[in-house]
Amino acid sequence: MPHVLIVDDDAGTREALSAIIGEDGLTTATAGDLREARIQLVRQMPDVVFTDLKLPDGSGVDLFEDLDPRSGVEVIVITGHATVESAVNALKMGATDYLVKPINMQRVKAILSRLPRAGDLKAEIGTLRGELRRMGRFGLMLGNSPAIQEVYDQIGRVAPTAASVMLVGESGTGKEVAAQTLHELSLRRKHAFLAVNCGAISPNLIESEMFGHERGSFTGADRQHKGYFERANGGTLFLDEITEMPIELQVKLLRVLETGMFMRVGTTKEIETDVRLIAATNRDPEQAVLEGKLRLDLYHRLNVFPISLPPLRERGKDVELLAQAFLDELNERHSTKKHFPAAVKEMLMTYPWPGNVRELKNYVQRAHIMSGTDSDSTATVPLQITLSKPAAGTAITIPFGTSLAEADRQLILATLEQCGGVKTRAAEILGISLKTLYNRLVEYGNDAREDGEAADEARALRGADV
Repeated sequence: MPHVLIVDDDAGTREALSAIIGEDGLTTATAGDLREARIQLVRQMPDVVFTDLKLPDGSGVDLFEDLDPRSGVEVIVITGHATVESAVNALKMGATDYLVKPINMQRVKAILSRLPRAGDLKAEIGTLRGELRRMGRFGLMLGNSPAIQEVYDQIGRVAPTAASVMLVGESGTGKEVAAQTLHELSLRRKHAFLAVNCGAISPNLIESEMFGHERGSFTGADRQHKGYFERANGGTLFLDEITEMPIELQVKLLRVLETGMFMRVGTTKEIETDVRLIAATNRDPEQAVLEGKLRLDLYHRLNVFPISLPPLRERGKDVELLAQAFLDELNERHSTKKHFPAAVKEMLMTYPWPGNVRELKNYVQRAHIMSGTDSDSTATVPLQITLSKPAAGTAITIPFGTSLAEADRQLILATLEQCGGVKTRAAEILGISLKTLYNRLVEYGNDAREDGEAADEARALRGADV
């Protein structure tokens, strides 16, 4: 039977918690200070510890030193309104959740309903880490580069806790997939996961979408509507592009984080919610604070556990792994058996992927669609280097009297430079084969060596089609 230790210098708080925990069939022990708490830890190691942060002989976080990190003991810290920041710091140190005095007993029940499964969840995360080494998968995420493995480790540590998470990364790096993985590896996975793009909702409607509205609260409100916070109760709410949320709504969001209460538009009745927030942005959040796009107090509340998602160009061979996974999915869906030709594989690894994983997935789908129905390989379709206007200096000037060979040389090298060194793309623009391009670069001697890789040239000369 799960055992709970309650550490608080207030006898009334200890008695109230003992009563509510006992109703759930758990055994309890109590302590009024750190000394008594350490005695109880020796007598019986608990499964859960509820501890006040301010104790007569120290801080509740000092108990972390007495708990083996491998034991799986869950720690819930208790704090007054004036010291919520201390509770946030405790979450960063490893606490599972926190309660604000006066304690909301419904929150206690919600916490207890999740905690008994924590040990099993941590074992599952350990199993997933083993699968990662074998298959390159972690939950819903894919890849085994050092950069993404660091992300897996961070997700594995924070997923079982109640800490808010801030995901930061370029567009297309997979922030929503990371958020879903956090949810699937959390104690809330049996409840809803809802994703909200804060920049895609009209500013006039976003409050109604977040908190809901009552019938007749505004023109067009012909029925009661439950918002995201109400529908995600017990689960996870993912707020994508948080810096696009109107400042006035950020104030109300902060209040929900502090109190766990909100009101539908058109009523003064408060509704309780138990939601874990995961926020994301493709901007520098600190710069967004300086520009007035994100409130500083809200940033600190959401940034309890920041995770930076690496761009695809920093993930090495994950590009090929992801591309193959996307192609396998398409093959299964359309009953095909297509593979990537050598030229496409080279292009995948040399292209910088400014649109990241999203762009890669779109490219694989495009290559699959453009291939013939009877072909067993994908089409070699061009990559879109950029959608912006050509930069200054993209034109070259060739003086009258320049030999045709020299004009060719200048045009080829200038095109290659504009393509960021991607030879396959340069050959497509020039209207020549990849092998012809390599032959020309070899003729140019040092220019070819400075521009490309000798190994690439050798491979192309051996295997590329004329």
